[in-house]
Amino acid sequence: MEFFELVKKRRSIRKFDSQKNVSDEQVNKILEAAIWAPSSGNTQCWRFFVVRDPKVKEDIALRACHQTFINDAPVAIVVCADMEHIGRSYGSRGRELFALQDTAAAVQNILLAVADLGLSSCWIGAFDEGKAAKILGLDGEIRPVAILPIGYSNASPKAPPRKSLDEVVKKV
Repeated sequence: MEFFELVKKRRSIRKFDSQKNVSDEQVNKILEAAIWAPSSGNTQCWRFFVVRDPKVKEDIALRACHQTFINDAPVAIVVCADMEHIGRSYGSRGRELFALQDTAAAVQNILLAVADLGLSSCWIGAFDEGKAAKILGLDGEIRPVAILPIGYSNASPKAPPRKSLDEVVKKV
């Protein structure tokens, strides 16, 4: 698919066909796209947790403001930042800013790879980080940043409106 077509095709989907699986091969392709995202000083502080266990997905969904559609997706990827790793190179700026930028770049690559494979996802940032970390058994240095349920869509939403370039661009 042509890049600009792909960018415009991607949607945030919250309705998944729970009967259709996402293969390990598809997940690996998605994760391969994630690790090719840019990162601060090429530190690659991101860490990815692939969740298929229904009980773990249910627990995460409850800690994500009861976004129970996560349960219908056959897989969820929890994107995390290794705060110690980024902190060694960049100190507090790395932990407070670069870790979020780096994981956001990886998330965007994941979302585009998902769309390219004919799958769907939704970027979830509303969740209790501490409880999500506990569910995944993470230590204090691995910070959950985003939850991405992935599956086949049961919806076909239209493109949401976008602001014009004149509204968001200032040339200086």
